[in-house]
Amino acid sequence: MKRLIGAALCGMLMVASAGAATLKVDKARSRIQVDGRSTGHGFTGTLKDYTAKVSGDPATMKPHTFELSWEFKDLKTEDKKRDAEMIKWLGGGSPKGSFKFIKTWEQDGKTHAQGRITIHGVDKLIAFPFTVKKDGNWVTIDGVATLDYEDFGLPIIRALAVMKVDPELTVRFHIVGKV
Repeated sequence: MKRLIGAALCGMLMVASAGAATLKVDKARSRIQVDGRSTGHGFTGTLKDYTAKVSGDPATMKPHTFELSWEFKDLKTEDKKRDAEMIKWLGGGSPKGSFKFIKTWEQDGKTHAQGRITIHGVDKLIAFPFTVKKDGNWVTIDGVATLDYEDFGLPIIRALAVMKVDPELTVRFHIVGKV
């Protein structure tokens, strides 16, 4: 009887986990970038390191989890002075950020995701369109989200009384991995 119950439990666990596959993210093929605009020019920061946990249904390509965490010291704009100023602007130390997926839905022919993003200790609900493509065992997730850094309690960035960084930032992600 114990064996029968054990086998039934094992079978249920196997069926429950069969619907979800974990994506092993290939950071060399993936990128997460932030586009900003300042008076007179634009700039892009690239997240050089992060932790991503992604799982979903390989048959339907619907996500079950998407968790992302990072340290802002790993967001590089190719301008060391700007990068150092960003850390000071975020409060110094080792500021961190995170995103946790909540749900998806279809609207106007596009798939959208909703999740919670935390920056500067402030947690906000955001939504954005994304796509998922599968080629063999490789999966690519692309999306774009727009954020206003003032929503996270951060002040407008000004320099020399005439330079200003627009508070609207565009976050682009291209996550590639194997299932």
